[in-house]
Amino acid sequence: MAFILASNNAGKLREFEQLFTKLGLEVLPQAQFGVEDADETGLSFIENALIKARHASEKTSQPAMADDSGLVVPALNGAPGIYSARYSGNGDVANNKKLLQALEGVEGEGRNAFYVAVIALVKHANDPMPIIAEGRWHGRIAKTPFGDGGFGYDPLFIPDGFDITAAEMTREEKQSLSHRATALNALAPQLNDFL
Repeated sequence: MAFILASNNAGKLREFEQLFTKLGLEVLPQAQFGVEDADETGLSFIENALIKARHASEKTSQPAMADDSGLVVPALNGAPGIYSARYSGNGDVANNKKLLQALEGVEGEGRNAFYVAVIALVKHANDPMPIIAEGRWHGRIAKTPFGDGGFGYDPLFIPDGFDITAAEMTREEKQSLSHRATALNALAPQLNDFL
């Protein structure tokens, strides 16, 4: 059985392929079917993941999955949240700079943050019983960026139990601990009922 991945992100495709190959399932990128990204008009990670999965399923008439992820800083009322990728409107470096400015003068627990990943699977565009899996990765925001690995807020995100940022971790280390890895692990046992 094949699933359409409602993303054109090569890194996400690799992560999903690793899990699904073990289960004997195939993941195909939506671009292979000429599907453009859906407009993310939801107000939550769950809503946006469902919008993207339903859009890909509608355009391809096949089961589809999507994820929506981002960084949540409780001291900033959850920002950047669902707007993580477009927080500044000018890419990762500007996003990190804006986050540091927003946290200027904030100390201790006020710098706590967590990454969130929500994965949605639908059998068809109008599936009333989608599968939803969520993962979180808790940590805190550094005062200056460190490391050149990863992407997004990784140079600022220090995971709980570590003294280095996610951008300083090996790719394997990050992939085994991340919010997306946790969501994929939560998804795996639900797949039998879905299939």
